Amino acid sequence: MVEGHRFWSHLPLLVQSSSKESVEYILQALWRTRKTGLDAADRSIIREMLNLSSESDLDPLLVCLRMLIRKSVYENISKDEIQKLFPLEVLPELQRLLTLLLQKFQREWREDVLKDQASVPRLKAMTWNKVNQSQDSADNVAVINLKLQDDQSISGEREVKFQLAKDTLETMLKSMYFIRDQMSNSDTTHNGHGQREDKEADSA
Repeated sequence: MVEGHRFWSHLPLLVQSSSKESVEYILQALWRTRKTGLDAADRSIIREMLNLSSESDLDPLLVCLRMLIRKSVYENISKDEIQKLFPLEVLPELQRLLTLLLQKFQREWREDVLKDQASVPRLKAMTWNKVNQSQDSADNVAVINLKLQDDQSISGEREVKFQLAKDTLETMLKSMYFIRDQMSNSDTTHNGHGQREDKEADSA
């Protein structure tokens, strides 16, 4: 059974929706905004769908639905397991409706999760400056600031800042040169295969 039993009493509010499509819209909106949270417009639409006059009634319901979605998607549970999440006080018809809808979107949402996991931040810009670690030390360090394009963050980008001493910087540069050479060798090998294939095709 899903944790957070105090929220279950708000689940019957879904019965106040005008149709199955309204409940479907709410679930889709919660999934679409899983990283950012619902904005004011979405919250207003959902409140209107459920005929709710108070925000205080909406939040516990949304928390409960998000818990159900997480269980369904991230644990990839079956239809029978979804039904076991509900306590007895949840109306059977509401259990069936939510189980049906969670099953309907489970595969699509799991694919979204896999895409999220495969998304790797990309470098947009890099700046650096030289600083002294302390007034008593003559050793300088380089402070590197990386700006990354990160599709998983709310803003779409994030910054990473770190410092490098001279010896660490030299080690990193050697590694970067090695990576560059490996990529160049890979391109050369690929082009060589392509040229050989073209020659073989011409001779044929």
